[in-house]
Amino acid sequence: MQKAVSTYVYVKERLHPGLLDELVKAGAQSIEIFAARQHFDYANRKQHVREIADWFRATGIPLNSVHAPLYSDYDWGRTGSPPVDIASTDRAGRIDAMDEIKRALEIAEQIPFRFLVQHLGNPNDAFDEKKFENAMTSVEHLRAFAKPLGVKLLVENIPNELSTPERLVEFIQTMHFDDIGVCFDCGHAHMMGGIPDAFATLKNHICSTHIHDNNRDKDSHLWPGNGTIDWKQTMELLRTAPQTPPLLLEIDGEEKKSPGEEVSATFHKLEDS
Repeated sequence: MQKAVSTYVYVKERLHPGLLDELVKAGAQSIEIFAARQHFDYANRKQHVREIADWFRATGIPLNSVHAPLYSDYDWGRTGSPPVDIASTDRAGRIDAMDEIKRALEIAEQIPFRFLVQHLGNPNDAFDEKKFENAMTSVEHLRAFAKPLGVKLLVENIPNELSTPERLVEFIQTMHFDDIGVCFDCGHAHMMGGIPDAFATLKNHICSTHIHDNNRDKDSHLWPGNGTIDWKQTMELLRTAPQTPPLLLEIDGEEKKSPGEEVSATFHKLEDS
């Protein structure tokens, strides 16, 4: 499996080439960019996007994926900005959300990437038929926007009732699109009922992963081994996925601390599992 890292590990800092160099030095073979404006200002195409695009061109490292924005402001919603929610029952809010995600998708014009990782609703949302339908309409719209850019949409299992493994399969099958896949988040699956059952349900749709740990009490994005996930079992399962997804770390890092040693050690640990 290809080794990959999400820049979420640096989300409290402005993304720059030196941080990406650290991940590659630690063993990353591809990257996921976490599209949060305070971290990576995807709307600043002339400066920030160009700076990062130059790094990808110079190194030849592939951009596996971009995680769709969760907020549209530069303070991650702390000052009252609403979440970017494509399932919202507010039509204007959904339109704003799709516009924001399109800005992130346009990164592909300067940095080609394979997948956009998209949440359906917000954490802890209860199931609502209207929200489910709204999410389908939004994803259909975003899919049409992404396709000419060479980007495939992946829906992610997150801790809410819209995004259970069974609902995601229903979502994909109802839409009748064979180019909508799943980003399998191990930490979220662990919280929501267990990795083996979630993997069995989603296996044929998995195109990418998010690898992190927790103690099932909160979505803490710990380094694998610092929570209660059985990584030997999990790695055995992931290796059977038909589309051979990357092993993509999505870790909540410490500000101003290089994660290089932990990245390298974690890849070794997982590969030996």
